Amino acid sequence: MLESCYYKGKIEAGCDEAGRGCLAGSVYAAAVILPEGYQNELLNDSKQLTEKRRYALREIIERDAVAWAVGVVTPEEIDKINILNASILAMHRALDQLQVRPEAIIVDGNRFKPYYERGEGSEVRGEKLPHTTIVKGDGKYLSIAAASILAKTYRDDYMNRLAEEFPQYDWLSNKGYPTKKHRDAIRQYGITPYHRKTFNMLGDGQLSLDFGE
Repeated sequence: MLESCYYKGKIEAGCDEAGRGCLAGSVYAAAVILPEGYQNELLNDSKQLTEKRRYALREIIERDAVAWAVGVVTPEEIDKINILNASILAMHRALDQLQVRPEAIIVDGNRFKPYYERGEGSEVRGEKLPHTTIVKGDGKYLSIAAASILAKTYRDDYMNRLAEEFPQYDWLSNKGYPTKKHRDAIRQYGITPYHRKTFNMLGDGQLSLDFGE
């Protein structure tokens, strides 16, 4: 059974991202605040769940959560600030959208940047919220697991839409990850406006900036 919280007695948001290792598409992140003492034995790291189970759990999470939100950072932004910074920015954007303000944050992984409470009705930031990074946190804490499910399913929905526009890259199956079929399509057709130009497209250690769009 996953733990219900890390910070006892605080309104805690769990954060996770999806799509960090992809060659194409935006990176998505989610922030979820669950009720105090919440339990759901079906919640787990999204990678350990079937697609059908992930989508069923998304409905449950959205129904049961005190607050939830999804943040997005585009391929263009990823190329400007790098994928680590983009992943953290996506989590910050998700936190910005929460309708209930958290008092603490737990994050899957080992990297995060301080998040400052936003001021009411302005971009002015208030105090820095306490945060803790937890390696494999999506398999340890319910709110991070919930965030991983939301980030994964909403990103999959997005990649499925892009696949209708560019079916040759097999995004319905690979969701933008560097599979053989995806890279073979890049060799044949070049890159799209959704590809991350600073990534190693062909797996050869070279940036593929010479491809046309």
